Amino acid sequence: MFFTYLRRELRRRRKAALVVASGLALGIALVIVVSSASAGMQQAQGKVLESLYGLGTDMTVTKAAPPPSEGGRERPRFNFDAQDGDETQSSDIVMPQGFETLASSTVGKVADQTGVAGAVGGLSLSVLKVDGEFKPGEFAPRENTSGGGGGGGGTGGPQGEVRGGGANFDVNSYTVYGTDTAHQDLGPLTSSKITDGRTFETTETDAEVAVVDSAYAKEKKYKVGSDVTIKGTKFEIVGIATADSGDASANLYIPLKQAQTLSDSKDKVTTVYVKADDSQQIAAVKSAVQKNIPGTTVTTSADLADRVSGSLSTASDLATSVGKWLSIAVLIAAFVVAGLLTMSAVTRRVQEFGTLKALGWKSGRVTRQVVGEAMVNGLVGGALGIAVGVAGAYVLTAVSPSLTAEVGSAAAGPGGGGGGMIRAGGPAGQAADKAIEIALTAPISAATIALAVGLAVTGGLIAGAFGGWRASRLRPADALRRVE
Repeated sequence: MFFTYLRRELRRRRKAALVVASGLALGIALVIVVSSASAGMQQAQGKVLESLYGLGTDMTVTKAAPPPSEGGRERPRFNFDAQDGDETQSSDIVMPQGFETLASSTVGKVADQTGVAGAVGGLSLSVLKVDGEFKPGEFAPRENTSGGGGGGGGTGGPQGEVRGGGANFDVNSYTVYGTDTAHQDLGPLTSSKITDGRTFETTETDAEVAVVDSAYAKEKKYKVGSDVTIKGTKFEIVGIATADSGDASANLYIPLKQAQTLSDSKDKVTTVYVKADDSQQIAAVKSAVQKNIPGTTVTTSADLADRVSGSLSTASDLATSVGKWLSIAVLIAAFVVAGLLTMSAVTRRVQEFGTLKALGWKSGRVTRQVVGEAMVNGLVGGALGIAVGVAGAYVLTAVSPSLTAEVGSAAAGPGGGGGGMIRAGGPAGQAADKAIEIALTAPISAATIALAVGLAVTGGLIAGAFGGWRASRLRPADALRRVE
């Protein structure tokens, strides 16, 4: 009879412990998956930033260009000589694109900020090239019908009109990025791979060489060794670059000093590309730059996330809102259920604890016994939750669902942001949005595992507190009332 009761009681305890551990495991696993997915979203947003500004870029420093009504850039003007009839003429307008220029010394100021691992300046240019010819018309004299004999009322010269005149011009626009050849570890060119030829040499700080984007090279039939002329300066193409995202930041890349000369922007840059010492300190670095270098705009992946639409934005919103609150709700429910089940288990063990008290056990010792058992259940639940959560994050990473990030004009890259140029650095007239395909991953950090362990311990303590409170109220007489 006693052994039957003992086996029944042990089965009951195991079931209760399994329910407690399973509830905690579910909540902890959900927290791990949601936390890992959120970290994956942040990495995806960082990849969007890198796609626009280059690998390793944690933030950019720019200065917004004022509108023309407030002293912004003047409209470009072309200079042609209409007297050179039938002669082909060409005129290039080369000007900084998208942003107001910054002094090159800004790069050094940014690099000196605490938490900055590196800073590189770049100059994004827009080139508008017009080729064509004026066609002079034929002068057709008109008969003088005034009746005068050449009196003072005449015009003093032959009268008539020009017929058949006009002009025929071809307009071509493209983008050029001036890169610091001595520091090529940051900037838009890092998001492209050299697929033919070579990249810049560190000594080519003012050389007349260029790297061309593969798509633009195919369109214009450029190849390594070809020449491209910008505002009268002939550049030799030394390399063909293919963008990782399929959409390059610029059509042509040339040394920074050459870009500054062509655009009359000596010692000027449009963008400073910044790499932080620690990805966890990006917000602090941003604050330091904005405080110590007034008048600048600092853009991070978090800022970019507010301007990105598409499935990436939707998934990010779900992970940070629905996922977070669902995790909290499940955890609260698991903690409450664990506490109630532990109290119920203590009530069923009234004979055991009442007898122990009758034998001299203090209430504190009984409470510690219950709390200890609850902690074991919590740790078991935590171990199960970590295992399930890690497995879930691994599956999500293995599947790697593809998300789309659509970047509009407000998030334009090195060459965007002005004159209706929507995509990052692309020539005018291209797609209104830049769509970037990104594979979602769910990285698990040590902080996430530590959080899971902390939740397991918290769950065990809460369950133990419920059970310990119930056990402390038991009296030895309760055991006698339960004796069968």
